Amino acid sequence: MHKLFFTFSFFFLGFLYQINAQQSENSPYSRFGVGELADNNFNHIRHMGGVGSATIDQYQFNMLNPASYSYLNMYSFDIGVFAKYNSLQDSKNKSSVWTGNIDYLAFAFPLRNPVNDLYEGKKSKTKLGMAFALMPHSNVSYNILSTSKDSLSGTIDRTYIGSGGSYKFLFGNSVKYKDFSFGLNLGYLFGKIENQKNIDFVDLPWAYQNRFGTDYNISGFLWNIGAMYSKVLNEKEIEKDKSKRSKILSFGIRGNSAHGFSTNSNNLEYTIQQAPFNVTRDTIQNVKDIKGKGSLPGEIALGINYYYGEKWNIGFDYQYSFWDSYFNDANAEKKGSMLNASRIGVGGFFRPNYKSFDNFFERVFYRYGVYYQADPRSVGGEQIEGYGVTFGLGMPFVYQRKISNINLGCQLGQRALSLPISEKYVKISLGVTFNDDEWFLKSKYY
Repeated sequence: MHKLFFTFSFFFLGFLYQINAQQSENSPYSRFGVGELADNNFNHIRHMGGVGSATIDQYQFNMLNPASYSYLNMYSFDIGVFAKYNSLQDSKNKSSVWTGNIDYLAFAFPLRNPVNDLYEGKKSKTKLGMAFALMPHSNVSYNILSTSKDSLSGTIDRTYIGSGGSYKFLFGNSVKYKDFSFGLNLGYLFGKIENQKNIDFVDLPWAYQNRFGTDYNISGFLWNIGAMYSKVLNEKEIEKDKSKRSKILSFGIRGNSAHGFSTNSNNLEYTIQQAPFNVTRDTIQNVKDIKGKGSLPGEIALGINYYYGEKWNIGFDYQYSFWDSYFNDANAEKKGSMLNASRIGVGGFFRPNYKSFDNFFERVFYRYGVYYQADPRSVGGEQIEGYGVTFGLGMPFVYQRKISNINLGCQLGQRALSLPISEKYVKISLGVTFNDDEWFLKSKYY
């Protein structure tokens, strides 16, 4: 058990280092709002189209709906990383870049070990689960050059640069009684975002070039709640014949109200003149510690999953976010600057034979999914829309005599095809889940 704690501590420190080494993805739409929102699904759910609202699992947990924690039967430590190929294209130009980073660090465990019930010869109707996670919330990363010509000034280059992002630490609890479970996540949001605009008069010698910079820190508290109902449809059939596969139907709902946050920003405006022998800088404005407020949207999501034992699963998920209530003083964005957003996902897995001893690939989870989403941002009054497909492999392995999993998958997507700048991407993600059933284990012998 101490090895898992050591592993978590090592990667936790690495994650904190990555906060100051944000990936340099070039996405012009990250200029709006607090940036590109991170996918809160862990890899084993992400590879199924993101159907996390009603996904339950005994060995891998689900941060999207906190009600799922009480379904765990083992301690579970999960880490995810990704590599992404991003391609932007307008009517004349095309730009492509590879990026990558740590995706999330998390662990969860049942507060009562099921092994204790076996020792004591009883089965409790109530289960409790707890989880912790550190993960990105949003990413700002863009570098755009716009060139124009003026009859008096000649060529004018306008460069827009953004970097930074926000992160969140989550703590969650869940309780399950018979077929119903309920959960709550509490979290802290923090981060720093920087935006820069440069105006250069290329054809004018010794001209004063303009620089406008804004950076702000963001902080606030987050929460979301969830509920689940799961039912074994053939319970009586299984009582008569233990070899029968269980048929389970699960329903999930999750949501939160709007989250307020605080900002502390700095504004700097200056000009520079590059003469042959010196550089002159003239500061026009330098205002620090500007206090501001903002609000992130409320959200509600529904999901349904059907499980046919360990053989296969299919799920559906719908999410709606009330972005019309968003505002951010530090970005000069008022209520109504964003549109309400939605997302639909469908996906599942197929597993040929989890009991196979001589064929590894028959024990593998083959995951698949599709999704469509309407983004809260818009260009020229037209909302950004995107869609994609996902697929992945869940590969079991033995770690310290316990079954754990490697989740490797790919996401192919595109968005804003009808807008001036369209985007296509390929995201390869890798997650590793370590399991341990010695958590809170009572001694059998005294």
